[in-house]
Amino acid sequence: MTAAPDIGSPPAGRTAAERAVLRLARPYLNRLVGAGLLAAATEFAGLALMATATWLLMSAAGQPPLDRLTVAIVAVRALAISRGVLRYTERLAGHDAVLRMITEVRARVFATLAARRTAGHRSGDVLSRLVSDVEAVQDLLLRVLVPGSAAALVGVLAVGGATLISPLAGAALAVGLLVAGVALPALATVVTRRSAAEVAPLRGALATDAVDLTHGAADLAAFGATDAALRAAEQRAGRLARLERRLAATGFAVDAAGVLVAGLTAGAVVLAALAADVPGVLVGVLAVGSLAAVEVALALVAAARQWTQLRPGLTRVAALLDEDVPTPPTAEGSPHPAGPYDLRFVELAVRYRAGAAPALDGIDLDLPAGRRIAVVGPSGAGKSTLAAVLTGAVRPTSGRVELGGRDLSTYTEQELPRAVGGLLAEAYVFHATVRENLLLGRADAGDDELAAATAAAGLLDWVRAQPAGWDTLVGEEGGQLSGGQRQRLALARALLAAPPVLVLDEPTEGLDPAAADAVLASALAATPAGHSVLLISHRLSGLAELDEIVVLDGGRVIQRGRHVDLVAAPGWYRDQWLLQEAAERGYLALAP
Repeated sequence: MTAAPDIGSPPAGRTAAERAVLRLARPYLNRLVGAGLLAAATEFAGLALMATATWLLMSAAGQPPLDRLTVAIVAVRALAISRGVLRYTERLAGHDAVLRMITEVRARVFATLAARRTAGHRSGDVLSRLVSDVEAVQDLLLRVLVPGSAAALVGVLAVGGATLISPLAGAALAVGLLVAGVALPALATVVTRRSAAEVAPLRGALATDAVDLTHGAADLAAFGATDAALRAAEQRAGRLARLERRLAATGFAVDAAGVLVAGLTAGAVVLAALAADVPGVLVGVLAVGSLAAVEVALALVAAARQWTQLRPGLTRVAALLDEDVPTPPTAEGSPHPAGPYDLRFVELAVRYRAGAAPALDGIDLDLPAGRRIAVVGPSGAGKSTLAAVLTGAVRPTSGRVELGGRDLSTYTEQELPRAVGGLLAEAYVFHATVRENLLLGRADAGDDELAAATAAAGLLDWVRAQPAGWDTLVGEEGGQLSGGQRQRLALARALLAAPPVLVLDEPTEGLDPAAADAVLASALAATPAGHSVLLISHRLSGLAELDEIVVLDGGRVIQRGRHVDLVAAPGWYRDQWLLQEAAERGYLALAP
């Protein structure tokens, strides 16, 4: 593909953002070159159509014999048809290449953002990067490079054709094309650069506001911050609207200047042709052809304006494309990690902020390989904090955690999830099929393994009852599932991953008592021999077969032992057991 002029680019040459995008475009270079040539052929066919039609009309005014016009008549019809065919083919080739490349770009951006999960990106900004900024890559190729290259090539051919008729007219056309294709694009870049630089970050911030105001509406209302959040969003929306109006106004002014340049160029070409005694018919051809050529060159103005507006988004994408994406720190797609792993908590303490009561205070706990322990206690006792420490989401204030004889802090982001994983609080269900959600646990799992995991989670009968089976879409955030089905799906995914240390944080949340007991027993039975289980639960039913039960309250261990011993001894566990038993018996009595 003929290179487009480097419109408005900085002195250092092509930007890093462009280089990052063009590196990804290399595998599709042949398709893009083809699209560029087709675009040039389309524009040249349009220019030739205008020139031929002008010659035909002016020649027909003299009423010559029909055979003198036959070729021109056929040429007009052929050019009119070929222009539409070429345009369609160019769009087909260009979009095919770009959409193939965008798939790779989006995957790279997603992988980098996923690997940066601790970098503080907010979901609205992530959405903006995945959608608006990635679309900037598409627009760079389809709206800047391809039409810009076509305009440059057609401009050269137009000047060459005019020069053959009249060198003076060719020179006048060349000057007009330089103004339309170089000066005006440079002017468009200058007048839009400042405003365009603010648009992409503002769109990202506005997307963040939209997510906060929808998904966080309840939290904002609880803290009385809804009005403040709305005002901030409205201010950003107003600023974005003003910037876009400014860009539209400057664009209109530059376009008006382009129309003026086209008229002046046509006038200069006519005067030059008349001075050279060019025949009248060819003068008309030159006049109309110069207008068409300048119109094609003015596509460079739109390309320059588009490029200027795309640069901030391209820069944001390039920053992600240039990063080395680490191996995703999950057990997904990897073989079952080696084990076994002995786990020890030694004088573990966690305090979220200075002066606050500790979330965990002096916890000592051993979980040898193959051992199964439940951690129970009232809300706020520190159960989920214990799981967060084990998975690396929270760092201890003091004390230590040893996993496989190593301090937990020495494990890398790639190593730890291969040893410790499972079902954590608020496990996410993606807007995809049942199969795709399960394969996040282990990408190489076959249908038999999927069936075993879903059977253990109590979901297999439901899957088989669906018309699409494993390919049933679950909706955004699992919206097509009930709460219990979402929980079973997340549990099945955790069981499929089968890490050596399996953490189950409220695995039966949302299930009725009978189903909860059945699912818990089935999940524990499905855990491979030698794998440890750390179960966090507010329900005390179904814990009789576990090796130990640890009762937390206020971040400290207040009771520990087996179920039978804790039920027999006075304390929180026995009191809570009796209350839950009575409540569940009443529930079962009222159930249909």
